[in-house]
Amino acid sequence: MTTIDTSLTNAPPGPAPYRWRWAALFVILAAEVMDMLDALVTNIAGPTIRVELGGSAATIQWLGAAYTLSMAVGLITGGRLGDIYGRKRMFLIGAIGFTVGSLLCAVAQSPELLVGARVVQGLFGAVMLPQGLGMIKEMFPPKEMQAAFGMFGPVMGLSSVGGPVLAGWLIDADFFGTGWRMIFLINIPLGAAAVIAGLRYLPESRSPHPLKLDFPGMLLASLAGLLIVFPLVQGREHDWPLWSFLMIAGSIAVFAIFGWYEARKSRRGGDPLVVPSLFRKRAFTGGLVTGLVFFSGMIGFSLVFNLYTQIGLGYSTLTAGLSMVPWSLGMVVGFGLAQPLQKYGRKLLHGGTILMALGVLAILITLNVAGIGVTPWQLAPALLVTGIGMGMLMAPFFDIVLAGVEQHETGSASGTLTAVQQLGSAFGVALLGTVFFGLLGGNVAAAADDVTPKLRADLAAVQVTGARQDAIVADLRACGHDRAVAKDPEQVPASCVRLEQSARAAATSPESGAAIQKAVMTAGTEAGKEGFGGAMKTILLVVDGMLLLTFLVAFLLPKHAREGDAAGH
Repeated sequence: MTTIDTSLTNAPPGPAPYRWRWAALFVILAAEVMDMLDALVTNIAGPTIRVELGGSAATIQWLGAAYTLSMAVGLITGGRLGDIYGRKRMFLIGAIGFTVGSLLCAVAQSPELLVGARVVQGLFGAVMLPQGLGMIKEMFPPKEMQAAFGMFGPVMGLSSVGGPVLAGWLIDADFFGTGWRMIFLINIPLGAAAVIAGLRYLPESRSPHPLKLDFPGMLLASLAGLLIVFPLVQGREHDWPLWSFLMIAGSIAVFAIFGWYEARKSRRGGDPLVVPSLFRKRAFTGGLVTGLVFFSGMIGFSLVFNLYTQIGLGYSTLTAGLSMVPWSLGMVVGFGLAQPLQKYGRKLLHGGTILMALGVLAILITLNVAGIGVTPWQLAPALLVTGIGMGMLMAPFFDIVLAGVEQHETGSASGTLTAVQQLGSAFGVALLGTVFFGLLGGNVAAAADDVTPKLRADLAAVQVTGARQDAIVADLRACGHDRAVAKDPEQVPASCVRLEQSARAAATSPESGAAIQKAVMTAGTEAGKEGFGGAMKTILLVVDGMLLLTFLVAFLLPKHAREGDAAGH
């Protein structure tokens, strides 16, 4: 097999590259698209699913969490299964299982069955996804490796932005009366095409050394992943109880035990699940840290921005998705700009990080200038710059991280890197989601204070003064706060019931009642939008901080993926 190391310029020529490598790459990318779409669509479809199937707010939360959790705990094992039984075989098994899981999601008749089907999707996705990176390293010669890995950036970007757009369109279109079920049914032809094309174009690939499955290592890695992902996803729902922090602390202990066990197994000549030699490679260890920080910020920002545009600004599902299209287009542009600059290696990644941070800062400035009436067109320039920066950042990332991985380490490296992406995504959603929702109550209450002078003037115009006016103002503030922090959005807070009662009591005629209702509704809407805007501005500052951290930890990476790049530069 052709290896990645190009430092030995006098080495004899290796075998010819795999003939169908570009067709095989598109099969692998199709699997990535299915994964990215299904990781995101329930963020958009959740409220619609809940209306039809019922369930609590926690059930809706688990529609995404069940997928992420099962995917994260299975990924490292999935990479090793490809090493042992063959990457093509495990890719096809994973793709078939993922497609069946999608069908089970589409026909689910209860929240519990739907969540269970999401677990099936995640587990088979964990078998399917790690095989792709390993096959790419075997199929492509070093001179084409950058372009092959670089394709992941725009595909992931397009999928992350296209997922909400596609979900919103399919739900609104309600093809054949399927409603939200179509977001899962669409995976069936895509999965079938991936299986058929995979049978034809994917190469036979496995580790050249016979390996055994590391069952204790698999259990320890799964337990460690479960202990960190579960409290990150579920903790806010229960107001961060003691057990959530104990589980996170426990995950650190189990990860330490896992590392000790794997090193011990390797010293004794066994076949560890994660090859310890990987962590002696600067590119790989630096890539894990950089990927964890970056994906935390990117996925967390994507979720919170969608919440802000839909709930805060009142955009429709489709409009909220379409407003992110400039980000998607920016990623394609950034990827294109990065191709002739690949020789700059880490400098290119750093440049993309800086540009992305400037784009996020431009979003913040846009919100400050445009206020609560900000439109998708006003957001477009800043989102375009953010996307260009992300494309330039992602283009060299996988190539730098995996360039020095040896043949026998490929399965471990692919599974571990993809698992860290999933854990980073879960952490980012938990962190930024918790900060965002934690800020909402106070921000909405403060915004209610800002709109109070106009509300008092409107009430005074219809002869509502004194104690009745004070009661309406106080109840509006309390109602805004309580709605923002409510765990169950369907339950009307007591303060909002009091507000309605106070408004009715202040009315002296049908005309004055209508005027009071209009004044209260206007004030409440403005306070809500301003409160959401204030929370979003804080999140943007947090995201910029995470991008600064990404910039710093990227110094852990080598300057170039290969020595030849350094010489050429």
